[in-house]
Amino acid sequence: MKKILLLLIPLLAVGCKPGGGNRNKEADKKPVITVTIEPLRYFTEAIAGDDYRVVSMVPKGSSPETYDPTPLQLTELSQSKAFFRIGYIGFEQTWADRLADNAPHLQFFDLSRGVDLIYDETHAHRHQHGPGSNYREEEEAHSQAQQTDELVGVEPHIWNSAANAQIIAGNILSALRALNKNREEVYLQRYDSLCRRLEQTDSLICAMLSTPQADRAFMIYHPALSYFARDYGLTQIPIEAAGKEPSPAHLKELIGLCKEEGVHVVFVQPEFDRRNAEVIARQTGTQVVDINPLAYDWQEEMMKTARALIRED
Repeated sequence: MKKILLLLIPLLAVGCKPGGGNRNKEADKKPVITVTIEPLRYFTEAIAGDDYRVVSMVPKGSSPETYDPTPLQLTELSQSKAFFRIGYIGFEQTWADRLADNAPHLQFFDLSRGVDLIYDETHAHRHQHGPGSNYREEEEAHSQAQQTDELVGVEPHIWNSAANAQIIAGNILSALRALNKNREEVYLQRYDSLCRRLEQTDSLICAMLSTPQADRAFMIYHPALSYFARDYGLTQIPIEAAGKEPSPAHLKELIGLCKEEGVHVVFVQPEFDRRNAEVIARQTGTQVVDINPLAYDWQEEMMKTARALIRED
């Protein structure tokens, strides 16, 4: 124990060195890019490097479907250089116009451009643009198309897909080039490096889920893995019914479906109640697995999700 403490002392000393406060002050002086969720911060920081301080609007443990920003966040947003939105998540649909009105100078970039969207009535909700709507001219045509999509419903969790992640990365690259033309070559190099990691992640997951030990179906409380399921030919069975707790009758149906589809894993996210998942698990002998599709470390979370679908026979 004494040896361990002696080894830790130099590390603690380094952490407490004078100048740490100066480094924080330097970070505070950087221009800010605000993003909606943590996975977007992961992608943006990978390409932007140290040129910007990247801040997420939706904090850890909160649902981006229902989150309301604090007054402090609105103030900080007004000081940002740009806002990167994921495209169709509930928080954005509710707050887009108000965020634009609160910061008229702010540049908005929609990172869902080019994604092959999944249409899903369970995510449909009408988003009305008020008379004070403040979208940028270059976003107007895309915004009108989005309004049509919102009426029929778009599955918004586009980042939970290696293929989509590359499209998102390309949109981030375009946005950063627009914000800082002098750094285009640097951003392109970082983008290429990120894409190689994304491709490697995709290859590893493909290899894992192609084995005989891999499940072909899974159950999940909130259907956040629709694009993941599409990428790898899996069946996603949501416990939620149109965004609500399942009724006893629906719960009974889910238990039967779980057995019928040979489900072995029930995924649960931290921002949702796990009681119904545990009821299903007890009735079917399946395993409840905690995942966090909103985690910062996108690559690790994707791999963790895939590994959970491999049965240990």
